[in-house]
Amino acid sequence: MKRFSSLIAVAALASSLTVALTGLAHAAEPAKAAKPDLAAGEAKATQVCVACHAVDGSRGAPGFPILQGQHAQYLVKQLQEFKSGKRANPVMSGMAAPLSDADMVNVAAFYASKKAKPGVATNKDLVALGEKIYRGGIAAKSVPACAGCHSPNGAGIPAQYPRLAGQHAEYTKAQLTAFRQGDRTNSVQMTSIASILSDKEIAALADYISGLR
Repeated sequence: MKRFSSLIAVAALASSLTVALTGLAHAAEPAKAAKPDLAAGEAKATQVCVACHAVDGSRGAPGFPILQGQHAQYLVKQLQEFKSGKRANPVMSGMAAPLSDADMVNVAAFYASKKAKPGVATNKDLVALGEKIYRGGIAAKSVPACAGCHSPNGAGIPAQYPRLAGQHAEYTKAQLTAFRQGDRTNSVQMTSIASILSDKEIAALADYISGLR
């Protein structure tokens, strides 16, 4: 009888351990990310972003980036870095400051859900140089081909490298210049590459990218 009681006690202990371990396993599992709410993203974008980026993030003023069709992960990262100060921009830091993580995810998903409209290159004297650099880099300066990270058609790689195809030449030129001058510091890789580009090379790349598709 004593032996039977001991067996019951052991079984009860084993059951308790199993329940405890199962609970720990479940606690260790990462919470599933909430599905983006496109309607909420559109509402927030209409309140906060529309003045500079147009209603759907399309081809607004050339000094502001086209957000339409941009990778959601990239947009979230930039918003987070504007908010934290890692990417310095007084206007965008102010816009991002009140946004919650959910707001950022929703807004990014809204813009990413839109199909980007194609742009056009406008400087026939520079477009050939821009294509040469984008596709083949500059061996003499150890500048890698842009296509290696941003893809041959400028589509980029989600969560790693942004979509460039069709982006405003003025905006691309401004960002490359900011990286070169140290005004934009949230990408060590881009700072290194832009630091050895000339004004002409930056202008050529920006123009070529604006017509890339």
